[in-house]
Amino acid sequence: MFPEIASPSIPEIIRLIPLQNYILLATTLFVIGIVGVLTRRNALVIFMSIELMLNAANLILIAFSSYKSDPVGQVFVFFIMAVAAAEVAVGLAIIVMIYRNTRTIDIGFLNKLKW
Repeated sequence: MFPEIASPSIPEIIRLIPLQNYILLATTLFVIGIVGVLTRRNALVIFMSIELMLNAANLILIAFSSYKSDPVGQVFVFFIMAVAAAEVAVGLAIIVMIYRNTRTIDIGFLNKLKW
């Protein structure tokens, strides 16, 4: 399916698993994350679903980076992981403060906090 990507410069250990398998796995993870964000009402589950979508994007970047023998994708993954760590810190702090004030992390209840 990707003949220009399958070059002889790719190490044998990486060629054992086809690129299509990585794409299928990342797509599945991303779809599970989207379904989790759209259907759940618990803030922690929504937060974990967003992290799942970020990890799916990281998997695609690493797979293409390995198949192209180009480290640029891996550098992007490093920065995405740094942003995700900052997101976790800020997001969990917000969730903890909401829970302390309202005693729930249900997203539907937060709708009542509007002015």
